[in-house]
Amino acid sequence: MAENKHYGMVIDLRRCVGCHACTVACRMENSVPDDCFRSWVMEADKGSYPEVTRVKLPRLCNQCQDAPCVSVCPVKATFRDEDGGVVKVDPRRCIGCRYCIASCPYHARYLHPAKGIADKCDLCLDRVKAGLMPACVSTCVSHARFFGDLNDPGSEVSRLIRENQAQTLQPELRTRPSVYYIGLTEALANVNLTSLTGRK
Repeated sequence: MAENKHYGMVIDLRRCVGCHACTVACRMENSVPDDCFRSWVMEADKGSYPEVTRVKLPRLCNQCQDAPCVSVCPVKATFRDEDGGVVKVDPRRCIGCRYCIASCPYHARYLHPAKGIADKCDLCLDRVKAGLMPACVSTCVSHARFFGDLNDPGSEVSRLIRENQAQTLQPELRTRPSVYYIGLTEALANVNLTSLTGRK
């Protein structure tokens, strides 16, 4: 029997130009309310004049395999999709208690101001099931984002992780994220994380 798919993303920080096209595309695709984000880019200056560079760190839900948001939900509104392993929110069950928002170490959730329920990135699962890429991947002008099945050793994302020693954010938390970064150590070297601006 074939192993279930495990959708994930690889973001190549060497390519990201910080254009925020991913944020805009996500907002339009998912009707994200003002002042709320499913996808965003944090930035910080690195170095000292005249050798200064700009660090860009795209962020989104990490689709954790051991997701704290799933375990704390009192009504089981947050769950992992069986076909793809994507962490989703059932709007019919969610009571807006904010437990999941408080438990997410990546600050990837928000309370929808009009609906009163938790919301977050779901890797555009409806698009994926229709044979399309997530909106942020399709719109990335520098081709820094890659999406695919992490359980398929022949997929592009699996190859990129293997060949580039890609890393996840805060592995010490043992949430087993499904979003990987290429060049993370280099990008964040000598960067004060509190200096990163953007949604936290």
